[in-house]
Amino acid sequence: MTQLALTAFSIVTALGAGQDANLAALRAGRSALVPCRFDTLPIDAYAGEVEGLDQPLTGPWAGFDCRNNRLAALALRQDGFLDAVEAAKARHSPARIGLFLGTSTSGIWETETAYRHRAPQTGALPQGFDYARTHNTYALGRFLREYLGLGGPAFVISTACAATSKVFADAARMIRAGICDAAIVGGADTLCGTTLFGFHALGVMAEGPCRPFDAARNGISIGEGAGFVLLERPSPAHGAETVMLLGTGESSDAYHMSSPHPEGEGARAAMLQALAAAGLLPEEIDYINLHGTATLVGDAAEDKAISGLFGDKVPCNSSKGFTGHTLGASGVVGAAFAALAIRHGFIPGSPHTREVDPGFASNYLREGREARVNHVLCNAFGFGGVNCSMVLGRAA
Repeated sequence: MTQLALTAFSIVTALGAGQDANLAALRAGRSALVPCRFDTLPIDAYAGEVEGLDQPLTGPWAGFDCRNNRLAALALRQDGFLDAVEAAKARHSPARIGLFLGTSTSGIWETETAYRHRAPQTGALPQGFDYARTHNTYALGRFLREYLGLGGPAFVISTACAATSKVFADAARMIRAGICDAAIVGGADTLCGTTLFGFHALGVMAEGPCRPFDAARNGISIGEGAGFVLLERPSPAHGAETVMLLGTGESSDAYHMSSPHPEGEGARAAMLQALAAAGLLPEEIDYINLHGTATLVGDAAEDKAISGLFGDKVPCNSSKGFTGHTLGASGVVGAAFAALAIRHGFIPGSPHTREVDPGFASNYLREGREARVNHVLCNAFGFGGVNCSMVLGRAA
């Protein structure tokens, strides 16, 4: 595939707002998972909640106000991203910049809150409730398109936890087809009752903070996060520090609604596609950012896929122990952490993971380390067997 430059990227997780805050936490091995205190939900679990989302959107954006859009706006304000978008608009025009986003539940918390305040006699929802701009899956896209002043193609996908990985592949295809000259990709996912109660009902919520690839892992911790990336064709203006999108791979194993193929066949197919698109061999990958949600079957399947392709040579980790599983945002969070690893020469460890499952064969890191990182493979897998992998690397 045609290489694309990550001209700019922004990130917000429970670790903090912006690249510097997240990198500092990764270097320190500091997890953001704490006992869940979101709203008044009676959930006995740990979660990664983003601070600073109490202030509503105001002025022309008041109609879009919901937790998900607040988080998206916070992410856009980080790392000089808005300035980078304005510069791109001047280079390409707003009509030639695509907007391709992912989310899992969008602003469903707004709808959950509205249902709590139904009229007691009629059951009518509150008069000010605006489903189209706060909860609808495209609400995030509509908000960002107006907020950023863009006029190019725009869509939002909701393919569970692979959503913000798949949009990298979508953007690459749209740029290659000449439909746009640049693209903003990413998305946001926030805490809500639907996901907290839903995963609890599935019996896959960890009793304490999640422990990816641990012998005693017992489930996920949910987090929230957002991130955005400006993708453009490479140019002389992109310096040696520029991180590149080298390849993407997608598959659907359709094995089970909520479980991956036990041999990791779908994951393996996506990784092979990404490597082929990047023109790289497995031994040329320096670090793998795993999906690694800390479920029994999910981690086992990914380990089989990883060890089958890479053996035990390539260091890998899951960032879920730092941030929790950010669901639809996990793809762009993983991409941002991969870009930080390339730029700063640091591979994170895995807080809370005490003893790696002795039945696993991959090279899973518990402690972070300094290392030169040229190529990173990022995995994101979702319910229904949706798998996406991407390869990021240094500018040649």
